[in-house]
Amino acid sequence: MNTLLFENVRLIDPASGLDQPGRLLVRDGVIAGTDKAGTEGTPENATVIDGKNAVLCPGLVDMRVEIGEPGYEYRETVSSAARAASAGGITTLAVLPTCKPAIDNPALVRMLRTRGEETGAITILPYGALTKGCEGKELAEIGLLHEAGAVAFTDGARALDPARLMRLALSYASGFGAMIVQHPEEPSLAGSGCATAGALATRLGLPGIPAAAEAIMIARDIRLAELTGGRLHFAHVSTGEGVALIRQAKERGLNVTCDTAPPYFDLNENTIGDFRTYAKFSPPLRSEDDRLAICAALADGTIDAIGSDHLPRDADDKRLPFAQAATGGTGLVTLLGVTLARVHDGTLTLPQALSLLTHRPAQLLGAECGTLAVGAAADLCLFDPEQSWLVEAGKLPGRAQNTPFDGRPLEGRVLGTWKAGRRVYEAGQA
Repeated sequence: MNTLLFENVRLIDPASGLDQPGRLLVRDGVIAGTDKAGTEGTPENATVIDGKNAVLCPGLVDMRVEIGEPGYEYRETVSSAARAASAGGITTLAVLPTCKPAIDNPALVRMLRTRGEETGAITILPYGALTKGCEGKELAEIGLLHEAGAVAFTDGARALDPARLMRLALSYASGFGAMIVQHPEEPSLAGSGCATAGALATRLGLPGIPAAAEAIMIARDIRLAELTGGRLHFAHVSTGEGVALIRQAKERGLNVTCDTAPPYFDLNENTIGDFRTYAKFSPPLRSEDDRLAICAALADGTIDAIGSDHLPRDADDKRLPFAQAATGGTGLVTLLGVTLARVHDGTLTLPQALSLLTHRPAQLLGAECGTLAVGAAADLCLFDPEQSWLVEAGKLPGRAQNTPFDGRPLEGRVLGTWKAGRRVYEAGQA
């Protein structure tokens, strides 16, 4: 058997509350045990990895990723996404169904899972399309997709608009215990807008989207979740009013959860001030008050997980006037570093931050990952939370380079990533 021993590491496993200096033993790709430093001898024939006091945690679980394959391979492929994910310490990706064709067919669910396995570096957990073709008109075959391995159902960045259809989706999915993931934005209010409505959008001459468009959709769907008993999750929440509604729903015991993405707790609308299309998102970047509200919701547990919201775009998709440019930014490589910025400023503790990136998204997705438990697959991330690095578009691992954090120094560098005990990334490798 192949045996690895990680020494001189700070073990953090939010799933069990473990946070201590110690060692971790891996046998044949599976976690065999942990112990405090110096309490046990070195197993015979073990390969010893000296962590030099870095943090060893479960491989990150990214619950919101778009990959261009199939249909948009010029943006990103499974292989290129795997390289970027490994460099970011990510070992599990929940992949949106908004490719071409949309993942509304059980065969495509199985294909994506297989493609992930073939990389040897990542596990792909496919979302199933909520509606056929992700067009918002007719429900997809939720039961068959669930049976094939779809972890939840969504139309990606397209909000499911008809209230009756959302009610049916929540009711039907509840029979399978399946989760419906909604893009929280009222479509008729969003229209052709591309920035948060307000003084900045007016000054720049950009069509605005009122921040209330998010809260209106959240309020509607919370009521539908209450009506149906369905399991509802809001993706990339971005406003204080939105998280307040979700907090109230949780206090009432409703089966409602949410996630957010780094741009919404690290950037604000001023980032687009020089028409930076790399900072054009859906939902758009918000006010500083909203950013602070998202930070507070991370700290108090209202927000259940952080996903990268990785949306690869070709350079030509972004080299357009702001209103015409495509939305989205890459986020795999920067997910950990930007999240750690909220540790460095005191918003979160390190275990809190890692919980939002590991076992909490794994729980939402019903995935057996995100833990250092004995018997779990040795999907591991070794990182130095103090080591700095510079984000440089054009030099990031993976195909897509449309990062909103270009030129940003980050503290928190991934030193190594292991998938089932096999090293898939080492800092400094080509």
